[in-house]
Amino acid sequence: MSDSTPAEQFFDAAIGLLQRARAEEADAVEAAGTLLADTVAAGGRLFAFGAGHSSLAAQDVVYRAGGLALMNLLAVPGAVGVDVVPATLGSALERVDGLATAVLDSSPLRAGDALVVVSLSGRNALPVEMARHARSLGVKVIGLTSVAYAAQTTSRHSSGTFLKDHCDVVIDSKIAIGDAELTLDTIPAPFAPASTVVTSALMQAVMATAAASLAARGVEVPLLRSGNVDGGHEWNRRIFEEYGDRIFYRH
Repeated sequence: MSDSTPAEQFFDAAIGLLQRARAEEADAVEAAGTLLADTVAAGGRLFAFGAGHSSLAAQDVVYRAGGLALMNLLAVPGAVGVDVVPATLGSALERVDGLATAVLDSSPLRAGDALVVVSLSGRNALPVEMARHARSLGVKVIGLTSVAYAAQTTSRHSSGTFLKDHCDVVIDSKIAIGDAELTLDTIPAPFAPASTVVTSALMQAVMATAAASLAARGVEVPLLRSGNVDGGHEWNRRIFEEYGDRIFYRH
């Protein structure tokens, strides 16, 4: 029996997953970052989507100090987080056919843009339809998901497919089904989810790759600076003015 504390066990599990993601998903991260850079360089716009807790990783790269100013959140009302009451409504909305199509058709997305879809299981109708319909509109799609779910669960989309089946680039988060890293004999269910830690790290790795790729081409990297450092607001004001046609969270 391990003498380590539950906290230490969780850190070990999260670090192990991060190491796996770093080693095994390096090519996918590079491809995703390059795809975003290609989109920016060609004048396209960037969007990120996630439902429920998967939205946390999407939100983490939007309007973020040190992040690309051009990343916009594609929000589905009621499905962005746990602020909706009852919280279970958000889970129910993820299973509604047609919702993603309605959202996309009323959104700014257009051919030549790029969309990152974050979904741990990748099995619900909302992320599957989001990726599928986006590609039909000429949008490049990056999927961040746990591929294990596709092998061990069934799809909840009418097509029988998963998010991973409708992406130009797939990044596997390596999270096991159930998203709980620890067990104890005295606790009746697995606990301590690590998907947010790993998924957010992968998203930031993709963004870092995109920024470096743009710089290598001699293209200005439209980064935001913290408003809590001197000159930060002035810097951001210039970025907003120069790239305002591709930034939608200020409209």
